[in-house]
Amino acid sequence: MAQKKVTKEELIAKAQKPAQDAMLLHPYYRGKMQTLPKCCIRDINDMSIWYSPGVAAPCKAIQADPSKVYDMTNKWNTVAVISDGTRVLGLGDIGPEAALPVMEGKALLFKYLGGVDAVAICLDTKDPDEIIRTVKILQPSFGGINLEDINNPKCFYILDTLRKEARIPVWHDDQQGTAAVTLAGIVNALKVVGKDKRNVKVAMIGVGAANVAIIRILMADGFKPENMIIVDSKSILSSKRKDIEEAQVENPYKWDLAKRTNLDNRAGGIEEALKGADICISLSKAGPDTIKPEWVKGMNKNGIGFFCANPIPEIWPWDAQEAGLRIVATGRSDFPNQVNNSVGFPGIFRGALDVRATTITDEMCIAASYEMAKYAEKGGLSDTHIVPTMADFDVFIDEAVAVGMKAIEQGVALKPMSREELYKTSSTIIKNSHAAIDALLKGPIPLPPPGV
Repeated sequence: MAQKKVTKEELIAKAQKPAQDAMLLHPYYRGKMQTLPKCCIRDINDMSIWYSPGVAAPCKAIQADPSKVYDMTNKWNTVAVISDGTRVLGLGDIGPEAALPVMEGKALLFKYLGGVDAVAICLDTKDPDEIIRTVKILQPSFGGINLEDINNPKCFYILDTLRKEARIPVWHDDQQGTAAVTLAGIVNALKVVGKDKRNVKVAMIGVGAANVAIIRILMADGFKPENMIIVDSKSILSSKRKDIEEAQVENPYKWDLAKRTNLDNRAGGIEEALKGADICISLSKAGPDTIKPEWVKGMNKNGIGFFCANPIPEIWPWDAQEAGLRIVATGRSDFPNQVNNSVGFPGIFRGALDVRATTITDEMCIAASYEMAKYAEKGGLSDTHIVPTMADFDVFIDEAVAVGMKAIEQGVALKPMSREELYKTSSTIIKNSHAAIDALLKGPIPLPPPGV
């Protein structure tokens, strides 16, 4: 018996439920994160150790050797989640205050999934150079920086500059995080359909922060730029498009891609880009009619589609499958094959922090991608199972080890250790984080009110 299709109305109603609950629970808890001590407080006399006068001794030790800050403070495990609120989820430029719930949510995921202490910081500026300067002057307090929800093209400039000039790892989850999880899914999808990354034709729909990073990571992993067709809001990117060439000072990233891809200078829109494609990766306008089934029919047999617009994908998965696609992924948890950044960044940062990496390289991201792919493969690959989920807690430990070892291999780790030591370190921190949260849930954190 054929499975009954879920209607658009039913899906929208289901998608609205988390938002309805969020409006009840956010004011109920008045936020998602708090500050709690990690040291022993036997009685008030211990404050002479943790504060004055005892604290002067570690202060002087750090002054003499600044690297000791990683041994005597929580800098080693603390990340700032920084945003200017200019591209928040699918909401656009909603401002720093309105972005704060998202950054707090990111901090919660960091702690629960990766054991990382994260602090939400929303900036009252849109100036890229001021954001860069702010990150730099915050470096003494943090072991790493997670940039979040910053609009393009300035997000590329900010990340590229800080990766070169910062002395702690700086990462933009909308770029590197999305790219890492997407690559993991593509690697496994190609195994399922039996195709080679060196030969497949790839259509990229959208030229925002996520897709630009995905393209870069795919190329670094061996996908050929000459096999890629990229579509922006106007048409296919091409070296013959004068508007892109004329705007190259403002957006050099798009002009670079226009020159490196589509060597045949194919023209047209999404429909033309999909003709003869093996893979479609779309992070574009929310659907369900952004990509039409008749366009998908032009893709090659055993096609793969990643339709990751939120809250509604560019095309409904069943429409894409009826049009001929074999594997479909989206950004939604209520469909199979969810491409979810939260499967990546907690483990990736865990590994970077544990070996005290000075940066997060593309190779470290790719190492995490293959670890995610391997983890999913252990559970058996299929058309509907190509990536892990957040419930696969062990994947974060595996990612941390892979990322840390790659950082050591590349010479960007200030605290190298063996694979066994890294596994023990990462797994202990992550498991202790779960235990601490479980203890709070049994104690001071109240359960939600009935019905939520």
